[in-house]
Amino acid sequence: MEKQTILVVDDDKAIADSTAIYLKNEGYDVLIAHDGAEALVVLENHKVDLVLLDIMMPKLDGISATFKIREQRNIPIILLSAKSEDADKVLGLNVGADDYITKPFSPLELIARVKSALRRYTHLGGSASKEQEGKIVIDGLEFDTVNKRVTVDGNEIKLTPLEYKILLLLCQHPNRIFSAEEIYQKAWNEDVFVNDNTIAVHIRRVREKIEINPKKPKYLKVVWGIGYKIEKTN
Repeated sequence: MEKQTILVVDDDKAIADSTAIYLKNEGYDVLIAHDGAEALVVLENHKVDLVLLDIMMPKLDGISATFKIREQRNIPIILLSAKSEDADKVLGLNVGADDYITKPFSPLELIARVKSALRRYTHLGGSASKEQEGKIVIDGLEFDTVNKRVTVDGNEIKLTPLEYKILLLLCQHPNRIFSAEEIYQKAWNEDVFVNDNTIAVHIRRVREKIEINPKKPKYLKVVWGIGYKIEKTN
């Protein structure tokens, strides 16, 4: 099996090097960059399966780099943040990050998050994998589960692997209400629930992509105090 490659981006050389050691010990190939601009160059010249990206960096910070990466690629992005403020993390999720880890982190936490993100990507993202064949059609929203394409009224929608998995889960069970905790456990493939805020950010991103008017959604509805559902009217 071909080794997966992880790009570690951190302006602190000691952190970048120690993170690389943890990942290499788990069998991953590792590339290192020390700012966001350098990371973009590495991505242009190498096949990368996941990016670990520090937020606070010179030249091009992690938030800006995430935004630029998402313009071209759907690979998993995990942000590394020295801050504990929710606003910092929410901003990262809003621009397309899949997850975040707050520094200082343990090697066990790092490896667990990396494996989880790669597992989601392999099964439901851009990597070659086989899903149940067929289509899911909910009014103008259509899933092609073979080619992993989502269209709304015939227009293709670009989703990250995590957004795809969340939307697919809801569309496979139209009109069923899923709590934030259920969505996290099924989409993240983890039993330990983080918080409602993480789910809310991803739901908002999905809604902005599939709805003509996100403030008056046709498909993705919030059931206040309970959870979220895809509404099918016929």
